[in-house]
Amino acid sequence: MTAKQRALFLDRDGVINVDHGYVHRKSDFEFVEGIFELCRAATALGHEVFVATNQAGIGRGYYTENQFSELTEWMCGVFRMQGVEIRRVYHCPVHPEHGLGAFRRDSFCRKPNPGMILQAAEEYGLDLGASLLIGDSHTDIQAGRAAGVGCNILFDPAADAAGMRALDHAVVPRLVDAVRFIARECG
Repeated sequence: MTAKQRALFLDRDGVINVDHGYVHRKSDFEFVEGIFELCRAATALGHEVFVATNQAGIGRGYYTENQFSELTEWMCGVFRMQGVEIRRVYHCPVHPEHGLGAFRRDSFCRKPNPGMILQAAEEYGLDLGASLLIGDSHTDIQAGRAAGVGCNILFDPAADAAGMRALDHAVVPRLVDAVRFIARECG
């Protein structure tokens, strides 16, 4: 029997790029310091990289699915140039209160629900218990826990301790701290 693949799940806004609010243009896309080093380290430890991101800006009418797709293709290209392959980007465009038309609804895919992570696990045969998730909000951590992700890390630049434990997840102030933490705790 072949061993299942481990994954690194990343939120996008606030982890991959600085969250300037509904980022949908390259000119507004600023990579978070340390994101490429983090992904290269996780890949070296045997994790495939996935992105699971709420994108309510689509549902709110701030930008289109096409604009999101074009930005995603560009972002994945930059990662490839940095030596990292993003296996797949999952996104949820709906919002239960502020979505427009068909986008105004809740969804099992919208974090804190685990739908995007569970879909990736099913489609790619992932071992969620041996996987890790890095997000910048508690809804990201809740989604990881609900999906059964074994190592959940909250990226919070305001935190004052590298690799601090909080209940069932870690908190890191810099992505470089997450690199050290996953090698020690989640590797």
